[in-house]
Amino acid sequence: MAKTKSKASDAITLLKADHDAVKQAFKEFEKMDHEDTAAMEELVSHVCDALKAHTTVEEEIFYPAVRAAIEDDDLMNEAQVEHNSAKDLIELLEGMDATDPMYSATFTVLGEYVLHHAKEEEDEMFPAARKAKVDLEELGEQIQARKDELTEAEAT
Repeated sequence: MAKTKSKASDAITLLKADHDAVKQAFKEFEKMDHEDTAAMEELVSHVCDALKAHTTVEEEIFYPAVRAAIEDDDLMNEAQVEHNSAKDLIELLEGMDATDPMYSATFTVLGEYVLHHAKEEEDEMFPAARKAKVDLEELGEQIQARKDELTEAEAT
């Protein structure tokens, strides 16, 4: 199988696209009719799946490369703690029913965590990675390949 080079193969471009997609989904959730529990569950499930894939590729590929290239353990450790908190909320949501009175509140808090986390990555980590001359093209290829694997595994 031939490798195809995507214009969006830069790791930061891929990760930022994920951020933008979930930011949009959280905005959609705010506008939703929360009486339509089926629609809420569908959106929440989609966002949780996307966030699980995103955190996986960051933790397995992007964070180790950035941690090795920049000297800011505090930034990297904080990002990991934020991921852990998000994963805890995702796990809670996956065990809840949309009719649960805490469902919307839990997803809203997840959104607040994710928006804060994405802003820190975009404002601090991504510029530090660029400045440190991390090979973002190579990382992007690895990230895309891993996301493809995760998506395929989820579909089966």
